[in-house]
Amino acid sequence: MEGTRDIEALIDLMARLPGLGPRSARRAVLMLLKKRGQLMAPLAQAMATVALNARDCAVCGNIGTAELCPICADPARATGEICVVEDVADLWAMERGQAFRGRYHVLGGTLSALDSVGPEELGIPRLVARVADEGLREVILALNATVDGQTTAHYIADALGPTGVQVTSLAQGVPVGGELDYLDDGTIGAALRARRRF
Repeated sequence: MEGTRDIEALIDLMARLPGLGPRSARRAVLMLLKKRGQLMAPLAQAMATVALNARDCAVCGNIGTAELCPICADPARATGEICVVEDVADLWAMERGQAFRGRYHVLGGTLSALDSVGPEELGIPRLVARVADEGLREVILALNATVDGQTTAHYIADALGPTGVQVTSLAQGVPVGGELDYLDDGTIGAALRARRRF
């Protein structure tokens, strides 16, 4: 219908979000329309602000609104440990558990010859440089327990070998095929505390 074209476009956009299908998107849009003043207008403003100001951290790859994310800007987080994760969602999952107080390195994916994703696309040379520049004692590989995640972990461990830094990985508790973003805080914390040499 001509009069609902904009609303249908909003529903279509919402349906592209993870966890929302067409029916859920329709319900969400209907709720936003019913509460335009309390929900829709502030949400639209917040989305516009984030779209304008969001950027990747120049050091670790986290998402923030400044050149350095709050974690990299915090001198108390310079513990000599760095935790390597595949995605920002994994970083946020680690932070939710509050078990790790060091800094991070976000790869943005895993090595994949089929998708033409090599070490340069993941910033692995930048990670190796960070080990020397920041005088790191330990690199914790908190990659997902998938084939691609473990292949990437082995590659990183080999690349860091000549630096002499201790390379560890998360211990048992992260199931094979599991992804950090879907684990509970207790499991993440236990796995981090029981990490072992990679």
